[in-house]
Amino acid sequence: MRIAELSRRTGVAVPTIKFYLREGVLAPGERTSPNQASYGDAHVHRLRLVRALVEVGGLPLAAVRDVLDTVDSAERGVDKTLGTVQNAVITHAAKPAADDDTPDPARTAAEEAVAELIDDMGWQVGTDHPSARALVSVLVAAEGLGHGRIAGLLAPYAEACTRIAAVDLDYVAAAGALDDMVESVVVGTVLGDSILTALRRLAHVHESGSRYHRRPG
Repeated sequence: MRIAELSRRTGVAVPTIKFYLREGVLAPGERTSPNQASYGDAHVHRLRLVRALVEVGGLPLAAVRDVLDTVDSAERGVDKTLGTVQNAVITHAAKPAADDDTPDPARTAAEEAVAELIDDMGWQVGTDHPSARALVSVLVAAEGLGHGRIAGLLAPYAEACTRIAAVDLDYVAAAGALDDMVESVVVGTVLGDSILTALRRLAHVHESGSRYHRRPG
């Protein structure tokens, strides 16, 4: 197919496709003449992935290249690849709170609480994971606001999130091909967070009404 057809099939404008080609995040097509190239289904799949990483995940092209290098690695593993993608999205899109290395009893207590939670849950993840560090920062902030007791919610939240993670990974696995799985991780991480937030708000409204006897209407 020509570049115009590639644009129609993917919804990516021709100038944007040419930009991705120049930046090396999309492989060149097969030359059919000095000024023409032919593109195949592999280009469609890769362009969809790049679009998801950039438009949904909010990743800069440098991060996109890192993700694509992992996807294309001869020694890649599914777990490593999906972990790399999720960390990239968390780092560049979610922008977790920066670490504070200042000695602080509250931070030490938060780090211990998070490490204990990970151990109790049997999660195969280190305390140096970006999300673990972000969780520590949240607990420190809560303590500073006089809401240190929110740490008591970690265990029930973690149990619920374990079930959610299984649902998420089922969704990713159903994609089949690794490129499609990577795209599912990007979409699932960014949009899934929004879905969970909306559902939590709806559940709050329902639970509040049930507890405090809201009148119908």
